[in-house]
Amino acid sequence: MPNRRILMRQIKEILRLKYEAKLSHEKIARSCGLSKGAIGKYVSLAKAKGLTWPLPEGMDEPQLEACLFRTQAAPSQYTLPDYPKIHQELKRKGVTLQLLWAEYSEVYQDKAYRYSQFCHQYRQWRGRQKRSMCQVHQAGEKLFIDYCGPTVPIVSRETGEIRTAQVFVAVMGASNYCYADATWTHSLPDWIASHQRAFRFFGGMVALLVPDNLKSGVNLACHYDPKPNATYLEMAQHYQTAILPARPYKPKDKAKAEAGVLLVERWILARLRHHTFFSLSDLNQSITELLEDLNRRPFQKLEGSRLSAFELLDKPVLKPLPEQPYEYALWKKAKVSIDYHIEIDKHFYSVPHQRVGQKLDVRITATSVEVLHKSQRVASHAKQHSGGFSTCPEHMPKHHRQHREWSPKRFITWAQSIGPCTAQVVQQVLHGRPHAEQGYRACLGLLHHACRYSQKRLEAACEKALAIHSPNYRSITSILKKGLDQWPKEDTAQTESSGPEHDNVRGSDYYH
Repeated sequence: MPNRRILMRQIKEILRLKYEAKLSHEKIARSCGLSKGAIGKYVSLAKAKGLTWPLPEGMDEPQLEACLFRTQAAPSQYTLPDYPKIHQELKRKGVTLQLLWAEYSEVYQDKAYRYSQFCHQYRQWRGRQKRSMCQVHQAGEKLFIDYCGPTVPIVSRETGEIRTAQVFVAVMGASNYCYADATWTHSLPDWIASHQRAFRFFGGMVALLVPDNLKSGVNLACHYDPKPNATYLEMAQHYQTAILPARPYKPKDKAKAEAGVLLVERWILARLRHHTFFSLSDLNQSITELLEDLNRRPFQKLEGSRLSAFELLDKPVLKPLPEQPYEYALWKKAKVSIDYHIEIDKHFYSVPHQRVGQKLDVRITATSVEVLHKSQRVASHAKQHSGGFSTCPEHMPKHHRQHREWSPKRFITWAQSIGPCTAQVVQQVLHGRPHAEQGYRACLGLLHHACRYSQKRLEAACEKALAIHSPNYRSITSILKKGLDQWPKEDTAQTESSGPEHDNVRGSDYYH
């Protein structure tokens, strides 16, 4: 180490060149024959002691050495700040070290550290604490979310089958206040339901959700641009919060969640290891009881507990929950088939026929199915739980819609307006087939003859068709084309009862 007197002279020169000559550390290093690292060290040391250039009047080299390198007797000259309290206060919105120093110096006045020393001492104290304490989170800002590694076995009373339950954990960033519950799976419905229970437990909403990159919540785990899935994103929008997934392979991003998971494993799951549970509700009841005890446990190095810190820091600044809870909805992509329907769980739902061939977003809840194109709803149906079709007439092409509007009753009513014989023919056409729909086209063609030939002629043609026991579309069309409906009835009867006169034709008397 260089001679102290030489070193003090060099430090004075470093300060002069830094603050008076305004030189860079590189140029000062070349001028003084020292490394850039040494220049930075001495400048930071002087800055921490509140020294710049020129030095205070009357300060000689021994005094400079004492100021820079000798530890001052804090208890005898200065009042040590309450650094644990400062650490907690910094979590409040708008609270800074300068504000806390101003309050501290106002109380202790001459016995208070200067601002630079106050900050230096606090940073040294913080560096001696656990690594997880080095992160300062604003009150009400973040909620960290993860699952415990260990699972809890649950035994079926009926079969003795053992099924494991997953344990969900959510931790407040500022107060470390914890929530936990058990679900059967990591699946999306359980993931969303656990979030909603956590929000009710905390009684409000934070600004940011910080989940691990679990598949239930994040479709694409990316260092720069993670992609939460549509359901998770919709839930966040409903509660007016945002999602900021932890970066992959960056445990510091979710240090609070890791610490909360560790606490739940040690103080809840470990204490339940000798218990046998027969239902998920029994397990959750036990977790709730032990969770209250965990949140009331005093901090080891700070005053208060997680509960008191939550009530002091997070609770006053949480956003209120919406009046209506989020309704779970599953999002899917579905392609519109040629019959203008999409398939969801083996049931077919119609969309406007103009969307045939397009891929649309589908939002599925317990009661409804919504179809969206570019975020605009194009169709909505009641959710069905069995196979079949749900078709809205307005989604159909015009000619399909007209076909759908046909019914046996409509055809018969239409025919009755023309005449009784027409109505009788229509009834026989409809009832003479295995399915009434198979006669729709014939009835439609038959009734259209009323427009082409007139209702009177159609009624007469149907009467003749009934008389010759041929009440079908082809016969009636032939009668109308040939004008047989306009023949006198007696001529028609004679024509129908007597055959042509010829020597080779035997009459009825031949057989007597």
